[in-house]
Amino acid sequence: MPWNRHRRSSSRLGAPAQATAWQVVSLLLDYPDETLVGRVPMLTDAVAGLPDDVRMPLSRFLAHVASADLEELQRAYVDTFDVTRRCCLHLTYYLHGDTRNRGAALVRIKQDYRRAGGVLTDEDAELPDHLTVVLEFGASVDAGVAWRLLNDHRVGIELLRLALSERRSPWLDVVDALRATLPRLVGDDEEALARLVAEGPPEELVGLSTEMDAPYARPGSEPDSGPAGPGPVPVTIGARR
Repeated sequence: MPWNRHRRSSSRLGAPAQATAWQVVSLLLDYPDETLVGRVPMLTDAVAGLPDDVRMPLSRFLAHVASADLEELQRAYVDTFDVTRRCCLHLTYYLHGDTRNRGAALVRIKQDYRRAGGVLTDEDAELPDHLTVVLEFGASVDAGVAWRLLNDHRVGIELLRLALSERRSPWLDVVDALRATLPRLVGDDEEALARLVAEGPPEELVGLSTEMDAPYARPGSEPDSGPAGPGPVPVTIGARR
């Protein structure tokens, strides 16, 4: 994919601002519970110093969480992310579907985490390609590895955004804030994305015979990380928070 070239570009945010943005997005894309509701004032304060295109959508969503009925918010989350594959939060799904290729990609990501000193918890853990895990890893362990993963799987982020936009989902604001931390897609990037939206991925990469065989069609129609450290340290990511 042509947007892989962005993996070596630099973030326009400073390291502390990028870490804050990614950690907040990670928390807001997780299943909403009373803990999240209790954190809303703290998270609102945390995003106050971020650039407007990151701060404003996050502030809107935090205001939504503060005013929403928690049970309704939880039902909306499940209906959006757990039932609808078009809004899948697992990045490798968009490129590989549920196939052997996806399994190999998950192994590579887990190996990247271990080389950088991150250890995925086994109990109640998400898969290593889950967007919340990638962002938590980037915020707390190794921003360079996460940057590469986010840009290598940028197509998934863009298609997730498209699906959320069509659903008029409140989580669109959260994904828009994430996109604002990444390089903009221009020129042939946009053209390649438009082709994928229209055609879907190659059929042999999508091992499902459901409505998701063409998951991206509209209804009705990168700095690299530095040398590896001395070995993994017990920095646990991916657990329920």
